[in-house]
Amino acid sequence: MYFQVVIIGAGPAGLACARILCRNGIRTLVVEKKTEIGPKVCAGGLTWGGLADTIPQDLIERAFPVQHIYTRFQHTSVSSPSPIIVTVNRKRLGQFMLKQAIACGAEIMTSTRLHEIGDHRLVLEDIISRRQMQVGFDCLVGADGSLSAVRNFLGLPSTRMGIGIHYQIPCKKELMEWHLNSSHFKNGYGWIFPHRESVSVGAYADRAVLPAHALKENLICWARHQDIDLTAEKCRAEYISFDYRGWDFGHIFLAGDAAGLASALTGEGIYPAVVSGEMVARKIIDPHCDLTRMKKLIQKQKLHCRMLSLTGKNSLLNILLSELAVFGLRMGFLNFHQLEMAI
Repeated sequence: MYFQVVIIGAGPAGLACARILCRNGIRTLVVEKKTEIGPKVCAGGLTWGGLADTIPQDLIERAFPVQHIYTRFQHTSVSSPSPIIVTVNRKRLGQFMLKQAIACGAEIMTSTRLHEIGDHRLVLEDIISRRQMQVGFDCLVGADGSLSAVRNFLGLPSTRMGIGIHYQIPCKKELMEWHLNSSHFKNGYGWIFPHRESVSVGAYADRAVLPAHALKENLICWARHQDIDLTAEKCRAEYISFDYRGWDFGHIFLAGDAAGLASALTGEGIYPAVVSGEMVARKIIDPHCDLTRMKKLIQKQKLHCRMLSLTGKNSLLNILLSELAVFGLRMGFLNFHQLEMAI
């Protein structure tokens, strides 16, 4: 079996890449190890200036023109005539992107893992039957997340990662909230993102600063102070890679979290995934294409890494910078969109 392009991973990066490739007549296979495409550990927030204004309105669960930001010592709200962030169901978003890719001609394999990478060939294994098959390719795209097998094949380390811990609980909340509480989350943050019939409650932190078990304990404690009891709820957690070390390696490419393009500062990953997936496709189609959008995304990602590094140097500096940032938002010196990955 032969395909011009094989994409490992059917998340936003892989499906965005497949859609562009197939639309341009490139025979493309997308390989996904999960049985179901779409669900992922995620708060489900999309910035309006990034992707939210390009998806169907029925995918949007709630829209928020006001963002509430809290620190240990102050609170401010940021408002806009149009929504700043909307919430979506990741499963429904994934299924929407899957239908787009299939409509353009992409072939999809689920419950299939990457077993071996060779010289322009792959060995794939059906997770259920254990049957193996060989697939030839011209180009390979690693869109397989923070623990990417394709990235590992390229010999690229993945040391700089964040941790996202998320609870989806059945209750109603009206405000979208960001909590920069250093006593619980160090230089990360906790969130409350209302959806249509539930609320995403979670936290993000640099794993080098706060290990997963401590982040979970602190999240439960913090939520209790918000009158949210998480003790009987089931949590999900996932690593978020911001260890960017390149994306174009000749006939092998990386996109999204596999490339380490998530925001180090906030863990935002959907927008970088879609943009990088699309840019990888355009590079495959035309090696001389305009890469300005990719370059701007990488610049923004590196800026967020520098900001995280600065806030992680010591707790007092982190507190000071958090307070200054929220003060800047309150006074209009800082724009909330500067904290987003959208370019």
